[in-house]
Amino acid sequence: MISYKRVWLRGHGIALLLIFYTINMSSQTAYITNTNVTSVSVINVLTNTVIDSITVGTYPQGVSVSHDGTKVYITNSGPNNVSVINTATNTVTATIPVGSWPMGICINPAGTKVYVANYNDGTVSVINTATNTVIALIPSGVNAFGVYVSPNGNLVYVTNWGANTVSVINASNNSVIATIPVGLRPQDITVTPDGSKAYVTNWGAKTVSVINTVNNTVSATIIVDSVPNGVTVSPDGSRVYVANQVSNTVSVINTSSDNVIATIPVGNAPNGISITPDGTKVYVAVSNDNAVNVINTSTNTVIDTIPVSIGPTAMGRFISPYTSTVGIPELSHENEVIFLYPNPANTILNIHCQLGIRNYELGIADIMGNEVYKETINGIDNSIDISDLSNGVYFYQVNSEKGIVSKGKFVVIK
Repeated sequence: MISYKRVWLRGHGIALLLIFYTINMSSQTAYITNTNVTSVSVINVLTNTVIDSITVGTYPQGVSVSHDGTKVYITNSGPNNVSVINTATNTVTATIPVGSWPMGICINPAGTKVYVANYNDGTVSVINTATNTVIALIPSGVNAFGVYVSPNGNLVYVTNWGANTVSVINASNNSVIATIPVGLRPQDITVTPDGSKAYVTNWGAKTVSVINTVNNTVSATIIVDSVPNGVTVSPDGSRVYVANQVSNTVSVINTSSDNVIATIPVGNAPNGISITPDGTKVYVAVSNDNAVNVINTSTNTVIDTIPVSIGPTAMGRFISPYTSTVGIPELSHENEVIFLYPNPANTILNIHCQLGIRNYELGIADIMGNEVYKETINGIDNSIDISDLSNGVYFYQVNSEKGIVSKGKFVVIK
């Protein structure tokens, strides 16, 4: 029997009743940039096999999969552009000129903007995903390298490799609001799902800087192995995984204590690293082996090696989210009045009303389609505490006098 739970929106008195149903992992994929050739390898995460190869620009580096899984954005450092991949067809549908030598890339949770770190320019290009055009160019710092958008989409964090700093950008007006000194040669960056901490790999210092995002200061410095490169955080925010390029290891950090609790031997020259939405597997691009290692997070051991092409890098969020086999189809964020993020979610789920709607009816139906709750939703941004929800996929619907104006689904993974 399927049960439901009621969760209240903080500050707005709006209840959501969320229903569990099955998910399909067969279409979940990983996109690996092969820097020494002009291709992206597509891996089926269920079978750990390469199912496709996509031609992009020269020296492809960074990867960012949209939160709805429909698009992948690739930085091509050679021609100074970004390839947009349609995941339904695995074809490049657009090529967007950006700054000089683009490296890191990250899409915001709403799917409306993509941020690109331009290494040679020390700038960040902001792409409008609806038009595939650059709408802003933000000065960041010397050798902008890695980039990550906060879970609520309000802030953008950029590592400045040549300045040993992290720039904090206000996403609403594209201004730098803080510059944080970190370690030597900061490379990649990630932010915990609750947005409270950012973890920065210091390529030249064998350390990871932990940033308190409330006051924009470094709260801890963690010693890891030689030349830390890619970094990823688990969906529940409890672990951070760091690829150490020269030591050929992955460091596992406990985010509660900010110390290394395990060191995992991997292949030769690990670079990009990403974790599956259920938190069970970590994928590591090992450049000199022309392969991707798969780590079991329960045992902290490599359980599979997947051959790809030459020089895999894959810096960024390169694994797609889960898709569902039943339930309400998701609309694109460009057309949605309301959407929920992050997806997958852990303890906090945000709700954003793109048009600042008023007096819309939020209806929740059970698995049989029976309506079990109605409420009026107000305001642009709300947050839901979903800490008591079990793992699974949930869906919702919003109605107006014109009918259904928004519907969608999200995954809860702890």
